[in-house]
Amino acid sequence: MEIEVLGPRKIITFMIGDTEIAISETLVTGWIVIAALTVLLLWLTHDMKVVPEKKRQVLAEWIVDFFEKTVIDSMGKKMLNFAPYIAALFCFALFGTLLSLFGLRSMTIDINCTGTWAMITFVLITYWKIRTNGLGGYLKSFTEPVFVITPINILSEVATPLSMALRMFGNISGGMIISSLIYAALTLLSNAFYGLIGIYFEHFKIFQIGIPAVASIYFDLFSGVIQSYVFIMLTMAYVGDAAGGPQEE
Repeated sequence: MEIEVLGPRKIITFMIGDTEIAISETLVTGWIVIAALTVLLLWLTHDMKVVPEKKRQVLAEWIVDFFEKTVIDSMGKKMLNFAPYIAALFCFALFGTLLSLFGLRSMTIDINCTGTWAMITFVLITYWKIRTNGLGGYLKSFTEPVFVITPINILSEVATPLSMALRMFGNISGGMIISSLIYAALTLLSNAFYGLIGIYFEHFKIFQIGIPAVASIYFDLFSGVIQSYVFIMLTMAYVGDAAGGPQEE
């Protein structure tokens, strides 16, 4: 049995002059997640009242309160305007990871996806450092505490988005690879069992009943929630630090 771990497939390709333009599987599933989140949010916020009368409004308000409190605790009240972005980033990362539960390829096992989110965080970090310290202060920070470690400071700055992108990509990809190996091992075990009893079922592998589902609870559900939460916490920590620490009113 051969197991191949490949990158996202090209769903649509077309030519513009001599240049091939490809729309990847990640981009397609990304729009599926956007559509699903849009429908979910419209349903949660439909016909809202000043005093909640439906459970879905209570859930919607709890979600808003959770992310606002998370931002305030991590970044301070003055950074509360980051709450919508942090909420969107978490939901996009979580739902993009949980696609594997529905037989689709998770967005977060594409380094282009996690890399893009990390670069957005890097832009925010740089913006707030310049806004807080000025351009001169930002450039000067690379020479502190002594000029000779400037290359190390620059490398550390570049390593921030790289580590964020690789952390989530590596954890989710590792889970996917382990799940594939478990699935393949159970297939071989089932075939060996059929050989012993002299009966073979091509499309029914007895040892695959239940075990892949249990593994999926950790590698897809639990790991997806944890890695999405870690990603937004790192985003808030880095951006909050760039802004000078928690900002109180």
